[in-house]
Formats: sequence, structure tokens, C-alpha cells
Amino acid sequence: MPEVICTTVYQFPELSDAAKEKARSWYRDLAPYDDWWDAVYEDFERICEILGIRLKTTPVRLMGGGTRAKPCIWFSGFWSQGDGACFEGYLHNAKGAAARIRDYAPTDATLHGIADRLQAIQRRNFYQLAAEATHRGRYYHEYTMSVDVTRDSPTCQPPTEDAEEIVAEALRDLARWLYRQLQAEYDHLTSDEVIEEGIIVNAYTFTEEGRRFG
Repeated sequence: MPEVICTTVYQFPELSDAAKEKARSWYRDLAPYDDWWDAVYEDFERICEILGIRLKTTPVRLMGGGTRAKPCIWFSGFWSQGDGACFEGYLHNAKGAAARIRDYAPTDATLHGIADRLQAIQRRNFYQLAAEATHRGRYYHEYTMSVDVTRDSPTCQPPTEDAEEIVAEALRDLARWLYRQLQAEYDHLTSDEVIEEGIIVNAYTFTEEGRRFG
């Protein structure tokens, strides 16, 4: 014979502290949503544009059958040794980048420093430097970026001796900056406050012990 079993369910605010923690853990396993890094990538693309970096792209197939150009940005994280972020692109001199980055990110000293270093080394090379950053290997962090620096001199002058090191380290510092932004965004999206908001907005219900039910 069929049986009817009644279960009392609770909204998140009605749970005990221990049950709330179990409910948060359940929801945290679902979060964050796919492509949660899109906003960080968009910000990074704008910063690259200001600094004179044209990111390489790769075609990505869309569900409808077409393709779109995806910037060559990668990361892995956030708890293992060797995690990090990297990118591929072409650097050229960007006039006024140091002032423009301060307008765009007025409180970010790291970005200001990167722009200042790039501007200074360009000045010593009569604004003729160009560079290509290429990803190497199967890991994703700043040291998987190979940086090749050249100088477009009408008299065939080579780059100054310090040019390659300064440009490479500036681009790697930018990759480190990107990784910190990604980690901060992930930590925010998986924080107790945001997790609880998602649970409440979706009106999920739970047993007294905090197991998802209903």
C-alpha cells in the first residue's frame, strides 16, 4: 500500500547555525555560475587596451553554429602550487597610457607602476619597442609566458640591454594582477553573504539538519 510521508521543511533563516552551514556548503558546490570570470576579463581587456596590449584571440564555436573571437587569457586556481594566470598578446607604445590608466583605475598602484615602467623603457628606446607574449606549456601562470622584445628602429638600433627584462616583468606583473582579481571575484561569489542571498532569492527549503529538500 502506498504511504504518505510528511517532511517539515524550513527556509534558510529558520535553520540552526549548524544547519545553515550545511545548506551553504550545498549551494557553494553549485556556485559560481558558468563564465563567472567574464566581468574580470572585460576589465582586463580594457586595461590591456590602455597599456598598448592587443590580446591575441582564438575562435570559439557557438551553440548556433557560428564562432566568436575569444581573447587568449587563461588561469587555474585557486589552491594549488603553480596556479596563476597568463595571456597572449602584442605590446606597442601607447601614448599617454600612464595618465589614462590613472583615470581608469585611480587607486590601483600596481597598474600605475606597470604603466610607468613601460613608459620609461619606451622613452629610453625612443618609443620604438614592441613585444609579443606567448603562452608555453600546459600550465597557466606568469612564468609560462614567453616575451620577445624587438625595436622598430629606422637605423637598426637594438633594444637597450634592460628592455627585455623590464617589459617581460611588467607583463608578468600584469598577469599576477589579473590572477588576484580573479581570486577576489571568486572569493566574493562564494562568500557566505552572497551564498545566503542566492539561497534566499531562490526560496530553497531544507530539512531541519540543513539538507536540501523540496
